[in-house]
Amino acid sequence: MRLNIDFIDETESLEEALLNQIEELLQLAAKLENVVEETEVSVTFVTNERIQEINRDYRDKDQPTDVISFAMEEMGEGEIEIYGEELPKHLGDLIISLEKTKEQANEYGHSFNRELGFLAVHGFLHLLGYDHMNEQDEKKMFNRQEEILQEFGLVR
Repeated sequence: MRLNIDFIDETESLEEALLNQIEELLQLAAKLENVVEETEVSVTFVTNERIQEINRDYRDKDQPTDVISFAMEEMGEGEIEIYGEELPKHLGDLIISLEKTKEQANEYGHSFNRELGFLAVHGFLHLLGYDHMNEQDEKKMFNRQEEILQEFGLVR
């Protein structure tokens, strides 16, 4: 197993089967992206209200969003890098709004499971350094997302 995933469902609404599916999907993404064994990531499922608080406090955007990624590898100025061979690598944290997931699944005309999978992979790729700040990077990231979702069989 490449990833050690810590799931936290603050909404207490996700079924175990869906959590297992998201775990399998992220394990596949980690394998395809050559993530080192025993890498850690946390995934927290929240309400729109909670993700809006996080978005406001950390990103200065006072509105709910679908997924937020907090990568551990991004080194800001003045931060100290911690080294340790004994320590597993921690990619960071994903926070996903289940309400926004449901809204977007309805808006885009596909299943809740597909949208949740899309958001999990999208956030995970952000943790790995993918971004969509320009057209070239966006194309690369969105193509990779589709490849992973296709490989897993989670299609529109």
